[in-house]
Amino acid sequence: MAPIKTKLKAVSADSDQASDLAAAGRVLTYAADALRTLGEALDGEFTRAVATILAARGRVIVSGMGKSGHIARKIAATLSSTGTPAHFVHPAEASHGDLGAITRQDVLLMLSWGGETAELSDLITYAKRFSIPLIGIASNPDSTLMQAADVKLLLPRAPEACPMGLAPTTSTTMMLGLGDALAVALMERKGFNADQYRDFHPGGSLGRALIRVSDLMHVGEELPLARDDASMRDVLLVMAERRFGCVGIIDEEGNLSGIITDGDLSRHIDGDNFLDRKARAVMTRNPKIARPDQLAAEALAFMNEKKITRLFVLGDGEKKPSGILHIHDCLRAGLE
Repeated sequence: MAPIKTKLKAVSADSDQASDLAAAGRVLTYAADALRTLGEALDGEFTRAVATILAARGRVIVSGMGKSGHIARKIAATLSSTGTPAHFVHPAEASHGDLGAITRQDVLLMLSWGGETAELSDLITYAKRFSIPLIGIASNPDSTLMQAADVKLLLPRAPEACPMGLAPTTSTTMMLGLGDALAVALMERKGFNADQYRDFHPGGSLGRALIRVSDLMHVGEELPLARDDASMRDVLLVMAERRFGCVGIIDEEGNLSGIITDGDLSRHIDGDNFLDRKARAVMTRNPKIARPDQLAAEALAFMNEKKITRLFVLGDGEKKPSGILHIHDCLRAGLE
């Protein structure tokens, strides 16, 4: 009997897998089809929504109830992290004092699949009373929300993926996609760049990935520099004081002309009158460099590739060193 039970279990497992994959495929197909339809249906109202947000002197107040509220929270977070200040207000809490968080300089972005969510009524009334621009996202053009909205972002009717056709699945996916579309369009209109993005994401892998050489390099009196006509005795003093294991050699105009490292010392130290020799006679010409606006991770990869531990930093089109980056600076910043 044992082999029969084992066979039955295997058949049951195969059946479960087929059923699970069919459900997953249905959910993803519904979502993909709905997003494609939404993208094709967008028109000038989307541009009006972007322009309305750009014209606001305050924040984007995002609101929704239930699953739409969860999507609204995410949209507010995405907007805030991409250069458009936004804040989520719970519609039920708004009716009990949180309306005070909304000012006449703000824009309201409200989400509701059917557009008749009762909890949104006080927010709608408040927006109309104080002439606060209202952007509505819903599927019913004749709903209370869409009739009240100054800008109407209409979601195409699409079936929910759950077996009963009730649980918000396809509908919330469209709301989320539309919120991301607004955030990206606003980013591009504002010229939001990687440096600004990094300012909003200083922690974690995102922050580390966007650190630039200028954020880590040593500048000013920390720079180990010596003139090309300086004696090696003076060069060694600079090397000992600055502790970078190297000295940048500059000409009379202050341009970087070479570098002296521990390896250069090893190759020349046995020569006659070593301490009295000029730096230009010992230095390695055309040293490897970094740029201040270069990503620190890129500079680290370059140092690893060339098997060196430090780079002098020169601005674009400049020959004078403005800083020095050590591999330990990158490692301390969490770069790998």
